[in-house]
Amino acid sequence: MPLAVYILGLSVFALGTSEFMLSGLLPPLADDMNVSIPTAGLLISAFAIGMVVGAPLLAVATLRLPRRTTLIALISVFGLGQVAGALAPTYEILFASRVVSAFACAGFWAVGAAVAIAMVPHNARARAMAVMIGGLSIANVLGVPAGAFLGEHLGWRSAFWAVGAASAVALAGVVTLIPRIPRPAEKPRLKRELTIYRDRQVWLSITVTALAAGGVFCAFSYLAPLLTDVTGLDSGWVPTVLALFGLGALVGTALGGRYADAHLFGVMIGGVTASTVLLALLALTASDPVAVITLTFLLGVSAFFTAPALNARMFNIAAAAPTLAGATTTAAFNLGNTGGPWLGGTVIDAGLGFASTAWAGAAMTVVAIGLAALSLRYHRATAGSRVVAGSLLASSAESAKAAEDDVRSPLS
Repeated sequence: MPLAVYILGLSVFALGTSEFMLSGLLPPLADDMNVSIPTAGLLISAFAIGMVVGAPLLAVATLRLPRRTTLIALISVFGLGQVAGALAPTYEILFASRVVSAFACAGFWAVGAAVAIAMVPHNARARAMAVMIGGLSIANVLGVPAGAFLGEHLGWRSAFWAVGAASAVALAGVVTLIPRIPRPAEKPRLKRELTIYRDRQVWLSITVTALAAGGVFCAFSYLAPLLTDVTGLDSGWVPTVLALFGLGALVGTALGGRYADAHLFGVMIGGVTASTVLLALLALTASDPVAVITLTFLLGVSAFFTAPALNARMFNIAAAAPTLAGATTTAAFNLGNTGGPWLGGTVIDAGLGFASTAWAGAAMTVVAIGLAALSLRYHRATAGSRVVAGSLLASSAESAKAAEDDVRSPLS
């Protein structure tokens, strides 16, 4: 595996840390900015909104630009966004910096995946993607808890400075180790690819993904205040519990990736059902430290157990649209990461308490289960006869192999 692929993984570590670290920084950030915790939680939604819009937009806009130059520009903008966040004198400026950083993050994911694939042989694509996904997983295990630790001891701004420093290291690696990648010989036929959005299964997949992700992050986004104000743990416990969620995410990703190809709907529906049960138990036992810590780990497992299946489902039904399939999945996940924290903040503002975010999240995942079951019903009814967005063009052995590889492309 080329060293340059690991540089991309390091970059994704910085991106993922920035995306999720606010879950452990909300209380001190809210105090410093003189806003409520639900209002501070909208900063998580701001990043997710930027990812929702930026993923498909930049995937298309940068397709014919030099890949290496594009990566340098995107990681530079992302790093500057972290500096702007660290220096932000007002909540509004901090909010804007999160949106700009998210756009750069979404673009880096889209271009970085293509670069990683271009640098390795055809039979090493999945391993290259695993390195990039590994950067995101390690961000949840190490980066997010480290951000919470820095926020506890040095102030929330120090976490932004740390991610900015990691971005600078990633930039140096991209400049020195990423080779020049030739531009695509032929511009993709976007008009044909856009026809995937006429398929109800595509929209079902988008909705299920958004609800499954949103349900978990409805509760996870407010985990820090729940731990301190409801469970009664000292704030020093927050980084440890966040690390347990990240460890559960690693376990869930490994298990889901192993079984999703053979049992896609089983993993999807089973994982979302498990998340629903765990969220309900979290709401019922929010005052019990042992239960909350255990359930947080298990919630990380269940949430990321479903991720490979949710990702693979989109590629299966939109295999003829490689430019937009991955970007659409990324946007769907971040649509959930937008709606979940917003709904959580809404129930908190209604005076229902931090534990109510778990109930709200469970309501979202219940709907996801129903829609996944409906998708399965349609799948069984049309198995063997469906043609999606010109997928007959992918009927050759070579195209089938490419589609199989695309199923393993990264999540965000």
